[in-house]
Amino acid sequence: MNSSTMIAIAVDGGRGGPEAMKAVEIPRPVAGPGQILIKVEAAGINRPDILQRMGGYPPPPGSPDTMGLEVAGEVVTGAGRWTAGDKVTALLGGGGYAEYAVVDARHALPVPAGLSMIEAAALPETVFTVFANVFEHGRLKAGETLLVHGATSGIGTTAIQMAKAAGAKVIATARGADKARSALDLGADIAIDTLTEDFAERTLAAGGADVVLDMVGGDYVSKNLEALNMDGRIVFIASLGGAELSLPIFRIMQKRAVITGSTLRPRSADEKARLAEAIEAMVWPWIAAGKLKPRIDKTFPLRQAGEAHAWLEAGAHLGKIVLIAA
Repeated sequence: MNSSTMIAIAVDGGRGGPEAMKAVEIPRPVAGPGQILIKVEAAGINRPDILQRMGGYPPPPGSPDTMGLEVAGEVVTGAGRWTAGDKVTALLGGGGYAEYAVVDARHALPVPAGLSMIEAAALPETVFTVFANVFEHGRLKAGETLLVHGATSGIGTTAIQMAKAAGAKVIATARGADKARSALDLGADIAIDTLTEDFAERTLAAGGADVVLDMVGGDYVSKNLEALNMDGRIVFIASLGGAELSLPIFRIMQKRAVITGSTLRPRSADEKARLAEAIEAMVWPWIAAGKLKPRIDKTFPLRQAGEAHAWLEAGAHLGKIVLIAA
């Protein structure tokens, strides 16, 4: 390999299982106008990566075909506020499972003091997602209650901490007693084991939820609505339990409920830049104050990305899974 190439992870045949992910030598990207080139030290693994690997979540126009939505590393070619040698973490449209990545300079943020590169690489996708969905679409405020499902996922562990930092009460659900206890350790006020308890009943008994962050869908939807307070908001970010909904319209009207959802990756470059600026202003001080710290479950070398995907799909993880590229 020479200085004009790099190792990246590609999917043999364009789609397949974890075993289809292979390390390949491809041209090293070159930063264009307004972009920075990052020497990747660590890259976060996320469920959208699995969807892309299976052929169901193509990258937006102009983004690399290879996977990887978040990285941390050192700037090689600077632009905007960044110069060579700066340590950054960045939200990508793709291409993070590699030794180098390019990104719009506005989508990078400084690695917070006190965090390792592995921890920093676990921030962008989850923090951007939680900020946009819980605080913008969901309009969560101090004193309100957030009900978050999938409490021990990367999104769940981040949502618990961010909501608590903002002064909200958190009710978290998880499958299994051990995962429920872990949610309490992360700061949740109440943790519900959905294998043994009805989360709607427990949530109502605790005063109900003002915002629900749901990545499950399916049969959780009617229970979300049952647990919701008047003028509550349900925000969907995935549909791991089923993508088709049947909703009682009159009940929605009675509760004046708002049901919404969003994706992050297809948003425009300007919109992601706006989010990055807002997140640096609100969330980075929480990190500095010790109110938010990425929970790392396991790390894998870059060339073992397939094993990392298999581990994520197994569902036993607590927090984020990260690839080490350097």
